[in-house]
Amino acid sequence: MSRRVVLIPGDGIGPAVTAAARRVVDAAGVDIEWDLQLAGESAVKELGEPLPKSTLDHIRECGVALKGPLTTPLGRGYRSVNITLRQELDLFANVRPAKSFPGIKSRYEKIDIVVVRENTEGLYSGIEHFVTPQKDVVESIAVFTRRACDRIVRYAFEYAKTNDRKKITLVHKANILKFAGTMLFEAAARYAREYPEIEYEEKIIDATCMQLVIHPNQFDVIVTTNLFGDILSDLTAGLVGGLGVAPAANIGEGNAIFEAVHGTAPDLVGGESANPTALILAAAMMLSYLRWGDAAERIEKAIREVLGRRLVQTPDLGGKATTQEFTHAVIAAL
Repeated sequence: MSRRVVLIPGDGIGPAVTAAARRVVDAAGVDIEWDLQLAGESAVKELGEPLPKSTLDHIRECGVALKGPLTTPLGRGYRSVNITLRQELDLFANVRPAKSFPGIKSRYEKIDIVVVRENTEGLYSGIEHFVTPQKDVVESIAVFTRRACDRIVRYAFEYAKTNDRKKITLVHKANILKFAGTMLFEAAARYAREYPEIEYEEKIIDATCMQLVIHPNQFDVIVTTNLFGDILSDLTAGLVGGLGVAPAANIGEGNAIFEAVHGTAPDLVGGESANPTALILAAAMMLSYLRWGDAAERIEKAIREVLGRRLVQTPDLGGKATTQEFTHAVIAAL
């Protein structure tokens, strides 16, 4: 049965890596009708706005999208399209796996950590303003609601149960942010009782960062707030080789967007050396979401085979392969 999926090529290396992911998904034998839509800098150039209403409408209609990296201007210009998408579509759970791959140089082995990040609130709520006429004092407001705390913790426990995970770590800063911490604790305590088969613990954010560096294998599923999750998920990607192998899913009640975590890498545009691994893995996550689990497993297995041979690797992984050559190798392994 055919399934329609929105494809957002993105900016910078986005079109190259999305084309690679699309080719791998098509080679896996699933029947997907790709619906091409624009967002980010490319949408500004063509349509005059970073997130056209038509793109949002198509995602709502299809229910799922695969997205390349998007440009976010630093300190100026339009607001992050990634954050806007998450809030407009209420994609409350950001799921970031960090998994060791053969053939990729790393300080650690057998890492398998999933960060589940609250995706719509906290310091990313977008509420900030200048306090003084001189614009030398800024107030940024972090918003936490009981509903958001409850549903992200519930999602983490359900994710752990569905994916045969054994342990959940709630990461917080409740010694300082006492009210927000209390709401998280109350939700976690309730679901820990409902899921007694899953080990539960809580850790302060700074201690967690230290423990991730010293002994990362103690962690399984981490659930945390928006800002902490943003930081920790990049840290865990660093444990397994970097953002080039880090996929992500943004999950809501009726919509989902899958993406690579890395940026647009404008310095690589035109050089055909971008690593498409992260977006291919994100596409595999998307296939699992769409209940094409066999195809998703075959894609991940093919990537492991290619990386493990160390014969076809892109420059960021120490090789000389182009984006196309790496993609060809993964398709051949399929």
